[in-house]
Amino acid sequence: MVARTYTVAFEGVEARIVEVQCAVAPGMPAFQVVGLPDKAVSEARDRVRSALTAMAVALPSKRITVNLSPADLPKEGSHFDLPIALALLAAIEILPAEEVESTVALGELSLDGRLVPVLGALPAAMAAAGEEKTLVCPKASGPEAAWVGATPVFAPASLGEAIRHFTGQSPLTPAQPGEVTREGGHRDLRDVKGQERAKRALEIAAAGRHHLLMVGTPGSGKSMLAARLPGILPPLGPAEALETSMIHSLAGLLDEGGISRTRPFREPHHTASMAAIVGGGRGAKPGEISLAHNGVLFLDEFPEFPRQVLETLRQPIETGEVVVARANAHIRYPCRFLLVAAANPCKCGYLTDPARACGKAPICGEDYLGRISGPLMDRIDLRVEVPPVAYTDLDLPETGDGSQTVAARVEAARERQSARFDGHKTARVNADAEGQLLEEVASPDPEGRDLLARVAERFGLSARGYHRILRVARTIADLDGSEGVRKPHVAEAVSFRLTALAGR
Repeated sequence: MVARTYTVAFEGVEARIVEVQCAVAPGMPAFQVVGLPDKAVSEARDRVRSALTAMAVALPSKRITVNLSPADLPKEGSHFDLPIALALLAAIEILPAEEVESTVALGELSLDGRLVPVLGALPAAMAAAGEEKTLVCPKASGPEAAWVGATPVFAPASLGEAIRHFTGQSPLTPAQPGEVTREGGHRDLRDVKGQERAKRALEIAAAGRHHLLMVGTPGSGKSMLAARLPGILPPLGPAEALETSMIHSLAGLLDEGGISRTRPFREPHHTASMAAIVGGGRGAKPGEISLAHNGVLFLDEFPEFPRQVLETLRQPIETGEVVVARANAHIRYPCRFLLVAAANPCKCGYLTDPARACGKAPICGEDYLGRISGPLMDRIDLRVEVPPVAYTDLDLPETGDGSQTVAARVEAARERQSARFDGHKTARVNADAEGQLLEEVASPDPEGRDLLARVAERFGLSARGYHRILRVARTIADLDGSEGVRKPHVAEAVSFRLTALAGR
């Protein structure tokens, strides 16, 4: 007899349906798994055999063959244990074959039959919903998978509970979605004394998802400013939360099945490898740029990152996705992130400090910031100098708006953009606008266009730089509540692109 059930194999955030076929036939007793399994999948036969023995289920003295179809698709991970066990139990007529065949299952088995949570329950539930099948997964993964809502999710704690569910002895109730986690206590912009221009740059970056570079001496507040960016960003929308959570599900970052509405804030160290930043390694896992999807990627000590790692950011910044290419796989991950970079003006950090003048100026600064290539710098919309704050100013009263006030302006600007790009497939915020769409939404008035033309001619702006200034000007107009882009909006956008230190 041949019985079958279904599971998934992961290709990036996509879960591909895999048919698990089990045949029990006369012959020499054996238990074989075929269909391009990796080591973890091949070892499933020993875990399944031990789990069934713990439940006093004896395997027949026959030849057992499990085929994972399509056979040319690589199968990786321990989540194949549960579907193999279910197909085997259906093949030996312990479970009803029709019920098992209408199921997508995933889960790792302990030797005593308990089900261990696995990665990827959320994309697996999406795939099951697309096939109009129910999902069976470990109890700890149920709240995560239940967020899809388009298919029933049953989450037994052990193989025994799964058997009693399928035989009708003790049916399970569908799992409920986990809690929406809300991170409170964000740091307030009012904590930062001075630095009004840098705060304004943060507001513009948050409103339009524009990439930002801050250059300043050590201790001037660059990291402090970046840490307050999550407090002014609007919460994730439902579609964005699901997109982001699917990536975090594959990385094992979802806490007890809860989905967060807070935008990701990733801050890898400058010693991180290319695979850690872009993605790759064993199983071509998502990197930091994908984990920051719909959120913020903060790279402190920007020039200290390896040149090769920095250059790999160029294409993802433009396209909003990254392809991790390996000999046996090409995995595509989304990565629409807001890049915030911080750098010292030179190696020693005091190029612009008159009290502690750098002895190798200006060559030291040119060499240090020269590690950031021109093409990468051209993709950064906002560049701001962060001067040191005198210790005498630290006792002054708080100045400027707090995070709550700024967040309200940012959210209002984002709402204007959502209405503007409603129905558009690729554009969500001003940073996504390009081509004819950009001309339609960000065309400045005659005075603004004349100013931008003179700036482009005087400073030799590239076509990319020209368009990025238009996008920033559109965001500034949105913050101002203006329907059109006027000369003051263009002038402010230009001022953030052309700076003394980062004006390349």
